[in-house]
Amino acid sequence: MRSFIPRLPVRRLPRFAGSRAAQGGFTLVELAIVLAVIGLIIGAVAIGKDVQRNAEYTKIKNKFIDQWEQAYNQYYQRTGVVVGDSQTQPRLMVNGTAYTATGNNPISGGNMATLIAAGSEPIPVCERNPETGVMRSDAPRTDLRNLMTRVGVRMPPGRAEGQEDLYVYTDTNGSPQEVQVCFQWNRPTVPEGAGNVMVIAGLTPDLARMLDQMIDGKPDAREGRFRLRGIGNDTANGPGVEWSANNSYGRGATGTTDVGAGNTRDEEQVITLTAIYKMNQ
Repeated sequence: MRSFIPRLPVRRLPRFAGSRAAQGGFTLVELAIVLAVIGLIIGAVAIGKDVQRNAEYTKIKNKFIDQWEQAYNQYYQRTGVVVGDSQTQPRLMVNGTAYTATGNNPISGGNMATLIAAGSEPIPVCERNPETGVMRSDAPRTDLRNLMTRVGVRMPPGRAEGQEDLYVYTDTNGSPQEVQVCFQWNRPTVPEGAGNVMVIAGLTPDLARMLDQMIDGKPDAREGRFRLRGIGNDTANGPGVEWSANNSYGRGATGTTDVGAGNTRDEEQVITLTAIYKMNQ
C-alpha cells in the first residue's frame, strides 16, 4: 500500500516586476494638489496675521484714542473749560491756568502769538515724562490722572491702574511698543496745528497710517485733524505728505522720508512716530 502524504499548498509570492499595483509614490496630479493645499494654508496664515494686526489697530482706536477724546470732552462739559484751564479766569487753552499774562496783555483772545513768548506756553498736561526725543520734556508736569478723577471723569483702562495714559501693543516684529497720550496747547503760529491738541507718541508707521485713515478718511501727514508732528500745513493748496518711514525701519533709522524699505531686523523694535490730534474744544 502506498502511504498517504498530504501535500501542503504552495504560496506564491507576488510579482513586483512589471506590476502597476505594487508601484509606490505620488503622481504629478497628487503632488500638485498637495502643493496647492500647502499654499492655501500658508496664505491663510499670512492673511490671518494681517487680520489680527488690523483688529489690534482698530482696538487701539476704539478703546484708547477715542475714549481719551471722550474723556477730554466730558471734562469740558463738566467744568466749562478744557483740561487744566482756569474755571474763574478761562484762557481757553490746555493748562491755561499756568499761563500768566504780563503787563496789560489780555489773558485770552486776540493774537495770542504776540502775547506769549516762544517757549513760555503752558506746559503739556501729561501723567509722566514721555519717551525721550519724542515729546516735550518740560517740567514740572501736570498730573493728568488727578485732573480727570477730581471731576469724576472715567478714563480708559489703558495699561493698568494708574497708567491710564499708556497702551501697550506689539509691533510687526513682535516687539513691545507703548502708546502715550498727552494734551497741550499749540500757539497760533504752529503750522502743524494750532489750538488744543492731543499728542500721541509711540505709533509705528503702519498704526499711524491706519489711525489717520479711520479719523480723516485718508492717510495724509499734513491734512485733517490727525497729523504727523513737525509737518507744517502752512502752504496754501499744497499737496499732501506721506507718513514718513514704514514698519521696515528700526529705531534710530535715518533717511526715513524715503518710501523704500528699511533695514530693520526681526529682533529690532519698529521705529515710532508722534502725531497730533486736534480737539474740537
